[in-house]
Amino acid sequence: MPPSTLVALAIAALCVVMGFRSGVAELEGDFYEDSCPNASAIVRRVLEQAQQRDVRIGAKLIRLHFHDCFVQGCDGSILLVNAEGIASEQDARPNVNSTAGFEVVDDMKAALENACPGVVSCADILAIASQVAVSLAGGPSWEVELGRRDSRTANRDEANTAIPSPVDSLANMTSKFAAVGLDSTDLVALSGAHTFGRARCTTFSHRLYNFSGTGGPDPTLDSAFLETLRQICPQSGNGNTITNLDSSSPDSFDNNYFTNLRNNRGLLQTDQELFSGAVADTVSAVNRFAGSQSEFFDAFAKSMVKMGGIRPLTGRSGEIRANCKRVN
Repeated sequence: MPPSTLVALAIAALCVVMGFRSGVAELEGDFYEDSCPNASAIVRRVLEQAQQRDVRIGAKLIRLHFHDCFVQGCDGSILLVNAEGIASEQDARPNVNSTAGFEVVDDMKAALENACPGVVSCADILAIASQVAVSLAGGPSWEVELGRRDSRTANRDEANTAIPSPVDSLANMTSKFAAVGLDSTDLVALSGAHTFGRARCTTFSHRLYNFSGTGGPDPTLDSAFLETLRQICPQSGNGNTITNLDSSSPDSFDNNYFTNLRNNRGLLQTDQELFSGAVADTVSAVNRFAGSQSEFFDAFAKSMVKMGGIRPLTGRSGEIRANCKRVN
């Protein structure tokens, strides 16, 4: 084959590769720089107002982002309500009586539609709101990668199986995280979001009275903490009563959550199992984050960016919903 032909073929191949790459849209930190430059500021303003009514709203919004990304990727599918052809993920077992804050997302969307109609996706709103919520609570800031588009579908079945449960074993938790490309460090770092927020008695009462069918409490629970929790959640009490996920600083984003684990004061079974000794990687990460808040903040920010990149719809996939509850 003549050299000129080889050169032509090489150039053609390069053009194909470049064309392929240029056709794959990626998330970008400055995605809305021209189309809606005040997007983050608008989300922050709405969230600040919502916090005056509900100190828990930040934790609620980051939970929505988390539960969204584990099902179909970060595509806003959790926000869709029941409709023809849509079985809402909100009715999946891990989301019932667990996810909240939808009305604040609607407020954010309305404010953004007023400023930049048809531009900012509902999936991106969840990502931005999560970063703002953590920052407002004293936690780290990070550049949120944007450009997600919204799904036209929901997947309740996947929500029932893919979202981690507060009674999952550490092996199940690790498996569910691995299924979406997150490792054990991501698991521990993202669990650190339990440094703020609340949980219902039904999510941990089995640890107080009948752990693993033994008829007794979880032996790993600190005895004083056990008695405190039994007062909050009596055996015949209201299972919907809530208590702090982080008993030491419930509304601040800090590394006390990990100190609690080292003192056997993790609220949920899935919290305390990170320090159970069953997996050396998670124990090591808990120790690192308990010993250095800056190391935790850095790892958390990186893991949030990584989680936010799970299977996003970009380019011409999906849509930009006008109403986060419904497809266009």
